[in-house]
Amino acid sequence: MAAPNAITPRQLLRLIGTPQAPALIDVRTDADFKDDPCLIPGAVHHSHDDVAGIKKLSDDRPCVVICQKGKKLSQGVVSWLQADGVTAEYLEGGMFGWHDMAGAQSVPVSALPAPVGGHTLWVTRHRPKIDRIACPWLIRRFVDARARFLFVAPGEIQGVAEHFGAIPFDVEGTHWSHRGDKCTFDTMLDEFTLHSDPLNRMATIVRAADTNQHDTAPEAAGLLAISVGLSRQYRDDHQQLEAGLHLYDALYRWARDGSEETHDWPAGHGQ
Repeated sequence: MAAPNAITPRQLLRLIGTPQAPALIDVRTDADFKDDPCLIPGAVHHSHDDVAGIKKLSDDRPCVVICQKGKKLSQGVVSWLQADGVTAEYLEGGMFGWHDMAGAQSVPVSALPAPVGGHTLWVTRHRPKIDRIACPWLIRRFVDARARFLFVAPGEIQGVAEHFGAIPFDVEGTHWSHRGDKCTFDTMLDEFTLHSDPLNRMATIVRAADTNQHDTAPEAAGLLAISVGLSRQYRDDHQQLEAGLHLYDALYRWARDGSEETHDWPAGHGQ
């Protein structure tokens, strides 16, 4: 059981990747961060002495504060936040405790694109479907909860990238795109070192649906059908993205917790 005002690494792991994930603020010193330049998925690094900035980053969500060992920096910031009415906890054991936990993931800071206006900014083709919804979901849930996405005509992607500092993704010939027989979702798992059993399970389905290889995953045909249906339901790409995020939230929970569950009729033969 966690200490008062604390959350254990295992408890935090269960929240990461879900819509209920708290804002994660890494307040390690610059020296400690330089020695271990990686982040818990979804975390941002920020100075411990800028509590006003931390409150802004939390964006009215519950907050988990992370330091090297879960001691003075994170506990001090958490108490200050609580005094200001913010729901906050510190990570028990800090980054040391996180790294010691089996199954812990860490995103290398070197893989993160430079932020634009405080968040990462991405651009891809309009009318997004499988890969172009799955990748924003992965980024929002595991890399940058405040990431923004631009959807434009294919011929305008390069110009938008240059003028707005956006990172092209799922665009042929760019860094964040298909590689060999893998799709962009796979590329992001590789670059952000986010491989896990549930995300790998999702990647197989996304790849099969995105590259028309439905024989490799029986769920792929269903993902394609729902993705096409969403694209016909929404004219606004951003509304479609928000609806699609719920789809991938559900797929992730299935991949993490429910892939063995079946359903049958009459009732009682399955779940």
